[in-house]
This record gives sequence, C-alpha cells and structure tokens, in this order.
Amino acid sequence: LKGVANLIRHVVPAMIARGSGVIVNFSSGWGRSTSPEVAPYCATKWGIEGLTAALAQELPSGLAAVALNPGIIDTDMLRTSFGPSAAHYGDAEDWASRAVPFLDQLSARDNGKALTAP
Repeated sequence: LKGVANLIRHVVPAMIARGSGVIVNFSSGWGRSTSPEVAPYCATKWGIEGLTAALAQELPSGLAAVALNPGIIDTDMLRTSFGPSAAHYGDAEDWASRAVPFLDQLSARDNGKALTAP
C-alpha cells in the first residue's frame, strides 16, 4: 500500500501538467469482500480500494483513478491457494491480451470507479 501511495505521489504532478491520465490501481475481488485464511491480503486490497476512492476525489478535472479487479489469474499465489484447479484459469499473458483493449478505453469519465476487467 505504501509503495502504491509513493508511486502515485510521483506520477500525479506529471499527469496534472499534461492535463490528462488515468491511474489504475490493481485490487482484487478480496478488496471488495473477505475470506478466511487471507485476511492480510484482503486488508491490503481494501486499502487499495480506499486509497483509490479518496485519490479520485482529490484529482483535478481531466484525471482519473480507478481500482481494477483483474479477476482470477493463474499465478503462483493462486496455485498455492487452489492447488491444481488454478490451471483452469488463464495466465497473466492471456489476461493481458484481453485486458489491454479494456484499459486503453479508460478516461477521466471513469474516475473513482471500482472496475473488474473482462
């Protein structure tokens, strides 16, 4: 959470100077719900959601901040949690090929939204 806040602090001035831009903070379904055995992960993702919502209220017109739930992706963390069933989900490369067109369409009108990638 601290790393996300520090990065935001460094990129927002350039975005303000340019007059446009969208900050996409990666969250999770667990940033909008909870589950046993993953409390620290849930807490950090809830923090991302809150930071993004507050930032969206502070940004000037033309800029946006959104929280993005990427959905379920086959990662090492997922394999640790779900075992072999994690292989039923696409990997990060597959996710990126679907998500990039969605992300490219984000604009200031999306400011403050909590989104889920397709």
